[in-house]
Amino acid sequence: MTTTSERVTKPLAQQASQRVSQSVFDGSRLRVVLLVDVYDGAQQQFLEAYEQLCNQVASVPGHVSDQLCQSIENPSQWLITSEWESAPPFLTWVNSEEHVAMVEPLHSCVRDTRSLRFHIVRETGGPAVDTKAGKRRLQASPRIGDGLIRHALTFTVKPGSEEAVAKILADYASPEPRVDDTTRLCRTSLFMHGNRVVRAIEVRGDLLAALRYVARQPAVRAVEEAINPYLEQDRDLDDPESARVFFTRAALPAVHHVTAGQESPDAVRHALYYPAREGQGMRLAELLARQDEAAADDPRGPVLRSTIFQRDDIVVRLVDVRGGLDTDAGQQAELTALLDGGTVSCMELVTDRRSPDA
Repeated sequence: MTTTSERVTKPLAQQASQRVSQSVFDGSRLRVVLLVDVYDGAQQQFLEAYEQLCNQVASVPGHVSDQLCQSIENPSQWLITSEWESAPPFLTWVNSEEHVAMVEPLHSCVRDTRSLRFHIVRETGGPAVDTKAGKRRLQASPRIGDGLIRHALTFTVKPGSEEAVAKILADYASPEPRVDDTTRLCRTSLFMHGNRVVRAIEVRGDLLAALRYVARQPAVRAVEEAINPYLEQDRDLDDPESARVFFTRAALPAVHHVTAGQESPDAVRHALYYPAREGQGMRLAELLARQDEAAADDPRGPVLRSTIFQRDDIVVRLVDVRGGLDTDAGQQAELTALLDGGTVSCMELVTDRRSPDA
């Protein structure tokens, strides 16, 4: 099982910056909430699958405890809560192939799930900040965001098909940005490097509702079907389990976001691909987060905002800059040592679409 590597630096929360609206690197405890809707009559099957999963997750590094709760109003509604020492070990586990295999028995008895992750900010009778080893660390202060949720997907296509795939992904009608009264699609940016595709989206409102809405759009469905023959990982979008496994493996979560608090009409979006050495993805993402925080604090610097996405040993940095982008900047020994091959690649922009009022 993969484990979280040693920390690069002291928690970023100790280097307090109001510019960071999202980060998994402040060292605070994590509360994970999983809402589960179980098929009628499958409660006992679900309970048995959970107990098996519970025994397995107990040995995962960073796991503290978990609870299983059943609704007193609707027996089909269940709630699983778990606590983790911090976000990185949870993300390392939940994004692993081990996790995909562990949760497979649950899916035959579950109609729907929704996962929510929270840093613990306050608790009854507990200090807000950890000052001595052994005490519980809580997030020191609430983060101030911009109302956007950032998420990405990444997958690979068969070598030699890159040009055909890029054309398919660039040539489709954008869906209507309004999802419902509370959710809107704000921006979709799609990049490629070699045979790797990265699609980053920004949503205001409910991310899950937005993803489901996009998947139902005929133009988007046609694009997904058109690239199916070129994918290295087979999938059948008509098979819910096949689609679920594909998109679970393709998920590329945002682990850090920082903004300089400035705007520029000349801002250009870039995506940088950082292939990490085996087992070093989280550590590399943390190092980049520290660098971006310092860059955003420079009022004359080119960085306007930056989001770091990481899964296993795949790290992508999506950055909006004014002026040119120096891909060699920050290529110090500490960063190079964490890279597989020692180089950073600037991904090729395929399409970058914004809703009119984004």
